[in-house]
Amino acid sequence: MSTAPSQSSATLALSFEERVRSWEGEYLWERGMPSYPAIRREPEPDSPMRTPFQRDRDRIVHSKAFRRLKHKTQVFIAPEGDHYQTRLTHTLETCGIARTVARALGLNEDLAEAVGLGHDLGHPPFGHIGEETLDEALRERAGRSFRHNRQSLRVVDVLERDGRGLNLTEAVRDGILNHTGSEQPVSLEGRVVRLVDRVAYINHDLDDALRAGIIELDDLPAAEIELLGSTGAKRIDTLARDIVEESRKAGDIVQSEEIGEAMLLLRKFMFERVYLGAEARSEHERVQRTLRGLFDHYTEHPEEVPEGAVGADEIQRITDYIAGMTDRFCIATFKRLALPEESRL
Repeated sequence: MSTAPSQSSATLALSFEERVRSWEGEYLWERGMPSYPAIRREPEPDSPMRTPFQRDRDRIVHSKAFRRLKHKTQVFIAPEGDHYQTRLTHTLETCGIARTVARALGLNEDLAEAVGLGHDLGHPPFGHIGEETLDEALRERAGRSFRHNRQSLRVVDVLERDGRGLNLTEAVRDGILNHTGSEQPVSLEGRVVRLVDRVAYINHDLDDALRAGIIELDDLPAAEIELLGSTGAKRIDTLARDIVEESRKAGDIVQSEEIGEAMLLLRKFMFERVYLGAEARSEHERVQRTLRGLFDHYTEHPEEVPEGAVGADEIQRITDYIAGMTDRFCIATFKRLALPEESRL
């Protein structure tokens, strides 16, 4: 029989936090990141139903930048076919592998998930080719550089919610910023995402390259494939198991020398044959012409760029606008500006 009225929100919040703290005290690896206390730039009350990292996850998933990932290219530009990877599918695969590894290690799955979902929010259109092109344009025009990890942090800090940002926890912000680059994330959960990001893209990009006919099964490095596995699923399982086994022994997120070297050699093969191969190079000129055309046009006509974040100068507003474009919006905008008569047909 029901007794008293439901508890107040303050009591519910305390009860939920106490249960999470108790569970993490028993099961979380001592090197893992606890869910409490939540450290944010702007302090705010905790949720009575979600941990701080779960709230970060939800804020990322509901952001505009996250929705745009479904129309951003991973490797191939406007591919013909329904099963090629997009920036969104890559993000979800990275997130899934990160959660698996974090759970097996007794780390904070919610933190790993939030970092995984947010790590590529700042990626510009056209994958790595687009990032290189935007970086070159910025260096030439303004002596600045572009890195998608820094832009991802800018998205969650400044650009989302009409300039208010998402006010994510410091652990998630650190993981997003340092998922690539010279600095390692502070948390082991962030380091998991940093490593499995490569695990995900090497394997699904390999599958895309095979599907596109750019490479054949016989082209793959035999020794590495024999060691890691003959299919994407087997390779991911091998790599994830190795990370779990070696990281527990090392007290950090690492791979064994043998498996790590095999993955690096497979990555080198992908760069030589796929990322920088003949097919990719054939796309470079088109991507460069499109992105440089837009960058140069908006530099000459900054009044055409939507109002940006408070305090952003013209170059930053242009960068934010172009980096936020999807592939198809970028192509359509370039056609409208470069071929105005055709765009009205």
